[in-house]
Amino acid sequence: MTNVIKQKNQRRLRRAHRTRSKIRGNSAQPRVSVFRSLRHLSVQVIDDAQQKTLASSSDMAVEAKGKKPLEVAALIGADVAEKAIAAGVKKVVFDRGSYKYHGRVKAIAEAMREGGLEF
Repeated sequence: MTNVIKQKNQRRLRRAHRTRSKIRGNSAQPRVSVFRSLRHLSVQVIDDAQQKTLASSSDMAVEAKGKKPLEVAALIGADVAEKAIAAGVKKVVFDRGSYKYHGRVKAIAEAMREGGLEF
């Protein structure tokens, strides 16, 4: 059983590496990294050159009580966009990691665009 879990984890890391190999964030265009688990979502705006997180948000930072998952994702996207603009970031590179651009990940990206960030 543990061997199956290791294989799944290796495939997930391989997919994320394949996505991230084409993406590089810098001071002018930081990388927006999305992490999605079964229960939680978190988003970080990362400057890879300085190795610093400029802004972050998660479902624990926004009022998510009684809302549907896509609504929570939109709130997180709007929150991180607001924090990133306050930090002086206008353009970003979207890093979806090993996840498909669909559902909650897509809702985060669209809310960030509506919040004023350019991809």
